Amino acid sequence: MKSTEIIKNYDNCVMHTYGRVSLASEAGCNASCRDADGKEFIDFGSGIGTNSLGFADSAWADAVSAQAHCIQHISNYYYNEVSGNFARKLTSLTGMDKLFFGNSGAEANECAIKIARKYSHDRYGDGRNTIITLQNSFHGRTIATLSATGQDTFHQHFFPFVGGFKYCPANDITALHELVDDTVCAIMFEAVQGEGGVIALDKAFVEEIFKIAEQKDILTIADEVQCGCGRTGKFLAVEHFGVTPDIVTMAKGLGGGLPIGVCLAKGAAAEVLTPGTHGSTFGGNPVVCAGGTVVLDRVGEKDFLDEISAKGEYIRKALTDMPHVVSVSGLGLMLGITLDGVKAPDILKKALEKGLLVLTAKEKLRLLPPLTITYEEIDRGLEILRGILSGE
Repeated sequence: MKSTEIIKNYDNCVMHTYGRVSLASEAGCNASCRDADGKEFIDFGSGIGTNSLGFADSAWADAVSAQAHCIQHISNYYYNEVSGNFARKLTSLTGMDKLFFGNSGAEANECAIKIARKYSHDRYGDGRNTIITLQNSFHGRTIATLSATGQDTFHQHFFPFVGGFKYCPANDITALHELVDDTVCAIMFEAVQGEGGVIALDKAFVEEIFKIAEQKDILTIADEVQCGCGRTGKFLAVEHFGVTPDIVTMAKGLGGGLPIGVCLAKGAAAEVLTPGTHGSTFGGNPVVCAGGTVVLDRVGEKDFLDEISAKGEYIRKALTDMPHVVSVSGLGLMLGITLDGVKAPDILKKALEKGLLVLTAKEKLRLLPPLTITYEEIDRGLEILRGILSGE
């Protein structure tokens, strides 16, 4: 099928929950792909940070295929080796004790919310169930995670939303102290806010979160769905701040392109959930975990993480010399570009026409290339972007 046929078929049968652009992808390798008409693209978005090893990484694809030929799924009432090995690797890399398997970032965050509230209820009884999140945060699209999201634009249509959330301006220590009372059971944050504009938190603010939490037995929840799994040059973005949360949520790049969500916890928080208090039919799927193990083996290496930081600095330096670029935010290969005189959505459309896939976040242009992107692919993408911003 040609692109026009694929798009027509899709639009006729799939709910219009996304403002899709007219790309019908067919095949790819690392950070390069082609559409159904044979047009080539450089990918600076990696499926919104999901294709951590790029398109069709050979080791990843071989592991997924081999597992699919063995056991593709078995009930969570039973055990399987590949998922257990994946769990051991991930808990080791994150410094956590145990994890819960789900299928998405929203699921992982739902689990974190449940752990925090049950932890507090088990210890203190009713009335201590408020979770503080940050303004401009994004935690998912289920009713509870939409409620946790600190953006008014998402609090529409689906009333009533779940109660028990307060929203603190990011990096405002005074406001944080004012919001903490005897009803608070957890503070939830993204070390680098992705959908909120690719903005890293201040170190002093993060340290204050952990100081308050320790004093008041409040759990800390790090949402690493977008900024985790090596994206910022550390395996977890919170490592930049020298802190260890009670709960960490991960998804996106963890599966290398297959659906996964994981809620990790340590200490007492790791023992909160008991049989019957939570579950997920597909969580811990062996095929996904086989692919995820390849991701962990690659991304867990220090040299690989150092290269992510180097590539991020390379891109950042090139961007600052381009027309209309005011500033570049973010860490590693998670970058937000503030523009002057042009609009990010317009640049996204022009980039698509010229063979470059980019993203937006708020008013910014957002780049989340595969962690394995080569310098040659980076240069090709930057050349396209420079041409657009130069008016070519």
